[in-house]
Amino acid sequence: MQITSKAIVLSSLKYGDTSLIVKAFTASDGLKTYLLKGVLASRKSRIKAAYFQPLTQLELVATHRNQGTLESLKEVRVSYHYNSLHVHHVKKAIALFLAEVLANSIHEEERNTGLYEYLEASLQWLDSHEKVANFHILFLLELSKFLGFYPDTTRIEDSYFDLNEGGFTNTLPLGAAIAGNDLSNFRAFLGINFDEVDSIRLGQNSRSSLLQALLLYFEIHLQGFRKPRSLAILNEVFS
Repeated sequence: MQITSKAIVLSSLKYGDTSLIVKAFTASDGLKTYLLKGVLASRKSRIKAAYFQPLTQLELVATHRNQGTLESLKEVRVSYHYNSLHVHHVKKAIALFLAEVLANSIHEEERNTGLYEYLEASLQWLDSHEKVANFHILFLLELSKFLGFYPDTTRIEDSYFDLNEGGFTNTLPLGAAIAGNDLSNFRAFLGINFDEVDSIRLGQNSRSSLLQALLLYFEIHLQGFRKPRSLAILNEVFS
């Protein structure tokens, strides 16, 4: 079946000497994997390898067989041209990190309009704003809404956040938990939007500690989730 859809690139991997395997989250059909034969060999190809940088927003014409196999692309164009995301060193590190998180988190080959619209809008916000040091923290929290494990804030003033249960409690959890300064910082991100994210003042160590806790939260609630390898690059950028 031939489809026309928006898509966000999650990863691209060189296949052989001249081809790419590209994973993308499509507005029409969720996660899809495409084989781009010969895209690295011809400069005259209408489909350019440069289109497949992490988190690039595309419009594509593709053939979807929907049989769990590699799909094929017929036409590709950039639907939103980033001004800074792939050249600003901090934003580029954030983009690499978030693309890896998304590739580890999204597995369904089915339409999810709410998630697609969230990714599209939040990445455009990242591209168009300068103060983005806390962006990835809020991005992960908001992403958890679409993945089904956003924190229960009913008892937000309690002394611990139980990572296994996904809620606040006054009883010290037997498993992993957020407490102390990390808990205060965690609370500050709940219920805000991206325009408010710069109002939260975090030092390098506090930001790193909270991020580690959030990644553990994802590991606990998403089967097969792996800590992103690009985390080391992100930490280096903020060091």
